Amino acid sequence: MAPTFDEVHTAKYLLLTTFTKDGRPKPTPIWGVPDGDRLLVITDDGSWKVRRIRNTPRVTIAACGVLGKPKGQPVEAIARVLPKSDTRGVYSKVLRRYWHHSWWFLAHTVVRGGVDKVHVGLEITAP
Repeated sequence: MAPTFDEVHTAKYLLLTTFTKDGRPKPTPIWGVPDGDRLLVITDDGSWKVRRIRNTPRVTIAACGVLGKPKGQPVEAIARVLPKSDTRGVYSKVLRRYWHHSWWFLAHTVVRGGVDKVHVGLEITAP
């Protein structure tokens, strides 16, 4: 039986698949934080996944291992780029959930110019 969005979006490690304009899938392992009926993700503002989401909000998510190997079937979802004013809140939630990786994630952010300069939040919901 295929998993539901509610079952998948609570997984610790996720495989987010965005789609190019011509429909080609582009999978990327991500960290996600369940927030009610949505999934919050922090990513680089200029990343290709952000560009693809702005063009095509249809995505799929699947539970995966820490290195991105899928552990189940993907489910359809809708992604949107959150306003910059939400970035710090999403960033804080991600750091709390993945606290054991936060030292290098925080250092990486500081070296690159700070949270507001380099990151943006994504919201992923069921269609």
